[in-house]
Amino acid sequence: MSGTSTAATARTSAVPAAGSVRRRIATVLTVLIALGIGYVGVSYLFAPESTASGFGLPEWPRGEAAEFLSTKGIRDLASGIAPLVLLATGQRRALGWLLLVDALIPLDDAVTLLTHHGSVATAFGVHGAAAVVVAVTAALLLTERRTAPHALTARPA
Repeated sequence: MSGTSTAATARTSAVPAAGSVRRRIATVLTVLIALGIGYVGVSYLFAPESTASGFGLPEWPRGEAAEFLSTKGIRDLASGIAPLVLLATGQRRALGWLLLVDALIPLDDAVTLLTHHGSVATAFGVHGAAAVVVAVTAALLLTERRTAPHALTARPA
């Protein structure tokens, strides 16, 4: 009898719990989102005019007027760094809220394209899809089961 229970225990411990798989998926998606938007930010800082052409608008300012693209670069770079900081410090709930708010950025990018004669395919296929992925990742993070209480909030026995 003890051999059967030991085998059953070994099988259950080898299969990751659903919560563990969801947590890993949320972590991987967060890292991919952060690295992706961080890369876009760096691209806007070092090659603004060539990077801007992929955004989806029919025209971009040129010359000195294009200097505002560095603002987009910093915004995107910061949008990539902030989730990594929260992930590294274990602030997964705050990370979920940050990503939920950050989903507004690609959503606004899509609306900008649609209202300013930009590429409809890029609006939905790039910016719209990014907004959905970021929002889904936020939902995964916000619906995670909480683990043991934080040491600073634990009450003495």
